Amino acid sequence: MTLIVEDGTVVAGAESYISVADSTTYHANRGNAAWALLSTPQQEQALRRATDYMVQMYRNRWVGYRFNTTQKLDWPRLYVPYPDYVAVYGMLPAYIPDNVVPDEVKNACCELALKAAAGELLADADQVVIREKIGPIETEYDKYSPQHKRYQSIDAMVAVYFVQHGGMQVIRA
Repeated sequence: MTLIVEDGTVVAGAESYISVADSTTYHANRGNAAWALLSTPQQEQALRRATDYMVQMYRNRWVGYRFNTTQKLDWPRLYVPYPDYVAVYGMLPAYIPDNVVPDEVKNACCELALKAAAGELLADADQVVIREKIGPIETEYDKYSPQHKRYQSIDAMVAVYFVQHGGMQVIRA
């Protein structure tokens, strides 16, 4: 089945933020040879799983609002300010056009797709191992560490589009 890509026009049934061709270019430019070893159907499946993960993990964190109530994915969005940019008189924010999926979102989808091709992105959580001893080898885990894997580099890619709670922006005059 052909991958349906969101291009910013609220594509019906959209399954990914980026196409296989664009993701292949992204990974080739970064030397991620493992992506090229996957078949096109495997790449499409990985991109679907990556996009599903982004919707599950980031849906309530994105700044702004979905373009309409019927769209399947979180992007495009309304009232998303450009990060680190102000428009009028240095005071008012400039907004990302409401028919755009930002490059940071597409890039994060590519990175997650590479991880999705290698395994589960959001595996079921299990009881945290406190101590395990097998012969002379002993393992103990921090009880306060998260039980699921976090992709900090990917979170950082898209964090500029997350709602900031309790913060106050100061603009220098």
